[in-house]
Amino acid sequence: MPRYRVLFRTPEFTPLFLTGSVHTAAQTVAGLGLATLVFRATGSPFLSALALFGPSLAQLLGATTLLSAADRLPPRTALWGIALFFALGTAVLAVPALPTWAVFVVLLVEGLAASLGGGVRHGLLNEILPREQYLLGRSVTNMATGACQIGGFATGGLLVALLSPRGTVLAGAGLYLAAALTARLGLGARPPRAAGRPSVAETWRTNGRLWAVPARRRAYLALWVPNGLVVGCESLFVPYAPERAGLLFACGAFGMLVGDAVVGRFLPARLRGRTRFPLQALLAAPFLLFALDPGLPLALVLVTVSAVGYGASLLHQERLMTLVPEELSGHALGLHTSGMLALQGVSAALAGTLAQYTSPRTGMVLLALASLAVTFLLVRAEGRKEEERGTRDRKPGSALSRW
Repeated sequence: MPRYRVLFRTPEFTPLFLTGSVHTAAQTVAGLGLATLVFRATGSPFLSALALFGPSLAQLLGATTLLSAADRLPPRTALWGIALFFALGTAVLAVPALPTWAVFVVLLVEGLAASLGGGVRHGLLNEILPREQYLLGRSVTNMATGACQIGGFATGGLLVALLSPRGTVLAGAGLYLAAALTARLGLGARPPRAAGRPSVAETWRTNGRLWAVPARRRAYLALWVPNGLVVGCESLFVPYAPERAGLLFACGAFGMLVGDAVVGRFLPARLRGRTRFPLQALLAAPFLLFALDPGLPLALVLVTVSAVGYGASLLHQERLMTLVPEELSGHALGLHTSGMLALQGVSAALAGTLAQYTSPRTGMVLLALASLAVTFLLVRAEGRKEEERGTRDRKPGSALSRW
């Protein structure tokens, strides 16, 4: 059974792990502070959800313009430069009396930078670790994400209560600066993974190459759509329970940590293929019970159980990596991250719109139903492809298929 300590003996894994963890903590603290600030200023669930997850919408634009740079820039320079940019941009968001439209302009630019950062970071992880350790590495980084979100949302909620939303945003800016210093001082200088100059045309060509294979398309859709719709449910935590949103987010992060630990550390390889979609369905199913308007204790349990299903993302990522050439790993993982976050932003906007015209809990239920429907369709598509494969591989006169 694989052990996490093997990863931390690998050169450069620890500073990369710390860089990503601090970046996540910064994003969590600053995001909660900014969402609260926007909600208090506007009273709009839509704008509050968009402030928390809206930068993800810019990931789609970045994925179609900037992503070829993920394998064509020196990783250390790219990572510390992007974190420093986030520190400066987040500090701007804390400027008093900053107009709401200016807030979203800054978030748009940050989202563009984030689309590149995800590809660089995950591509470097794939470069540092042997491919057979990739699932374990993603498991521990995802667990760190969950732990940092728990701490970040709890700390952010405390800072909002004790200081102010604006002070919370400034704390997030300080954490981004710490992430930049960790990357600059801890990572070694490495050349780019791919030759050539990054360009919009090259981004489009590589995206087309990755999207051309049906199995890769299904893997991307499984990574993007069902999870994104559930994140739309989570984006309504602030208007659903303004004074307890940090607690709901922290419970979700804890559930994600548990799911990643179970999948990465304990799930046998023979069960991974069969577990992907049932675990993904677990993401959405608990949110259906919000139709009953549960009290806060039950809501916390439902959110925790739901987030365990995020472990399915590890299995879909492992599947994707078996279908992608190594020299395109950074671009492929950047496309995954950008598409996933873009769908999260779209879902947050959709959730905010639904909540605006109905209620936050109704919006959660509708998005959960949509997530389950998409998971069901993907299961059907996978089943048809396996059946077709079995038909092609079946020997004449044989009742059994060869796999």
